[in-house]
Amino acid sequence: MLRFRSIWFARLAIILAFFALWEIAPRVGLMNERLLPPLSDVIAALIGLLGSASFYPHLGTTLFQTLLAFLIAVPAGAILGILIAENRFASEVFKPLVFFIFSIPKSIFLPMFILAFGIGLTQKVAFGVFSTIFIVMMTAFAAIASVKEEHLRVARSYGASTMQVVLRVYLPSMTPVLLEAVRLAMIFNFTGILLAEMYASRRGLGNLIGTWGMSFQLDQLLAAIILISGLSIVFNETIRALELRLEHWRG
Repeated sequence: MLRFRSIWFARLAIILAFFALWEIAPRVGLMNERLLPPLSDVIAALIGLLGSASFYPHLGTTLFQTLLAFLIAVPAGAILGILIAENRFASEVFKPLVFFIFSIPKSIFLPMFILAFGIGLTQKVAFGVFSTIFIVMMTAFAAIASVKEEHLRVARSYGASTMQVVLRVYLPSMTPVLLEAVRLAMIFNFTGILLAEMYASRRGLGNLIGTWGMSFQLDQLLAAIILISGLSIVFNETIRALELRLEHWRG
């Protein structure tokens, strides 16, 4: 318990020191206020954003697109990963391709999505799915490999159907690993949606960030970054809590 408190105290001290440095450095001239506005100015801008009715349609657009892409990419990636990993020939053919495509920066494909889908919901969601699905597939490969062979052998020896094997053996064994992938997937998904909005959108947080960056409104820009960071932390900690509840399935 003492060690736990010490860790949290150290984390809190680092965060407070960072915020204090952020506030003081521009005030005393260590940083140009035009390049790094003081934290108090950024907080004021954030409060202004949250108090503006015109901000919430942009936030809602981004969250809806992110959720939709996430709900498509995670199940699709998990299913494709399982199907590929379960078949030796498919594994030999497709696994190297998945790893190869994953290694390529996804942003270079964005113009192709704009040309193929235009500027709209479909383009953002499709690019979000494309940015996310490969990390889920790769984790599914690893999850399949983590399933104990003796568990499969026992289930099949008792005549379990393919669906029963998936639900009673694969799913409990894979869930903790896949939950780790879910946390990573949301990062890739959120990044993909914001990137698509920055380059080809009239609404959304990405569009606002791009506009504020080009017009040098750094207090607004940093306020949006703080908000996005907060949303990401909430999601990450929610999945982490669920992951801890299912930790007993690893055995």
